[in-house]
Amino acid sequence: MADEHYVSMDQLQLGLYVYLDLKWFEHPFAFSHFKIKSDDQIKTLRTLGLKQIRYSPELSDAAPPPRKAASVEATATPTAIAQPELSPVMLAKRAMMEQMKLRRQAAERIEKAFANTAHVIRDIEKNIYSRPAETVQQATKLIKDIADSILSAPELAIHVMGDKMGGEELYFHSLNVTMLSMMMARDLKLPIEVVGALGMGALLHDIGRKEVPDKILRKTEPLTQAERNFYEMHCQFGVEIGQRLHLAAPVLAIIREHHELFDGSGYPAKLKGEASSLLSRIVVIANHYDELCNPLLIADALTPHEALSLMYAKLRGKFDAKLLQVFIRCLGVYPPGTIVQLSNGVIGMVATVNTARPMKPMLVVYDANVPKDEAIMLDMETETEVNIAKAIRPAQVPREVYGYLSPRKRVSYYFDAAKPRTDSAKPG
Repeated sequence: MADEHYVSMDQLQLGLYVYLDLKWFEHPFAFSHFKIKSDDQIKTLRTLGLKQIRYSPELSDAAPPPRKAASVEATATPTAIAQPELSPVMLAKRAMMEQMKLRRQAAERIEKAFANTAHVIRDIEKNIYSRPAETVQQATKLIKDIADSILSAPELAIHVMGDKMGGEELYFHSLNVTMLSMMMARDLKLPIEVVGALGMGALLHDIGRKEVPDKILRKTEPLTQAERNFYEMHCQFGVEIGQRLHLAAPVLAIIREHHELFDGSGYPAKLKGEASSLLSRIVVIANHYDELCNPLLIADALTPHEALSLMYAKLRGKFDAKLLQVFIRCLGVYPPGTIVQLSNGVIGMVATVNTARPMKPMLVVYDANVPKDEAIMLDMETETEVNIAKAIRPAQVPREVYGYLSPRKRVSYYFDAAKPRTDSAKPG
């Protein structure tokens, strides 16, 4: 194209914004376009076998120096010269690609575990009345398995589920609240028996909604005062069901108090501060966050980043401040499921947050030249050239990018009780 600009290899210098017209796997860089920031990058670019490289004058910090006479005969189209053997930089790229393959396999394993857990929860919610004793036993075992795994793991990674998971019917509010509550419990180093009660309370916190008519539960316009009063009774209904199921006192407290707020504006008893139990205050935060991300009307949904920002900036007084800090520390500023723009303009989605290093998440990156099933997975912990610039609302993302990143309409989380990353086991 007439407006395209090229530099020869001897014109490469710091500050030039270059485009590599090669397939992603044919060069060693994380991105196919970037600003040159080091002499090492220039050396690496010169090993690629290209005679010239396309660059952007607008995005560059400086104009390239004049061409040397010998380089003027460079052809208009960059051509790659066959490499006799793989250079160290290309071997590093191959290792990076192998690492991404392993991450994709791990994501598939976690998605299967999530689907299995979701099916167990569906059975629990369906059978709690018809087979109460058996169902409580099933729930207790599920929570014990999750708690053992989460608490004994060297590190904990929170994953957002992709759209391969069979649509939105696998979204369970109770599962999200359980996962997020247990994430906080791990950070707080709560004893295993306490975490068991927390998990059971989180899983069954809304059990009393079974006694509320569907026309109230599914109503999208504001409730009348009478409907609101009836709806708020789901806490008490839940306690009565829990007593019939012989649930432990700490579990009943969570069911009773999961809508109590720290400033006393909650219900049913308008408990203030630490008048509600520690476990209830944990569930209140996880419950509120998930309701913001996954409301009845999907059009009203906030992105994970917006939900967290709202809770911290505007609703902070409604939650136990120390527990809210724990929640934000574990999820990071950009929770899984957040679509982000990087400092080089590239768009990606936060796929995984390691709770030990929440500011360095794993991203799935949009690149039209890379097939969706082989999407670049960028580990922000090892990426030194770019950082996350901002979160973007899904509606602002071009349709093809949104389709590629495949965020579900409803945000569902699952965990990976992961071993520390091999490339860096240090806490951050």
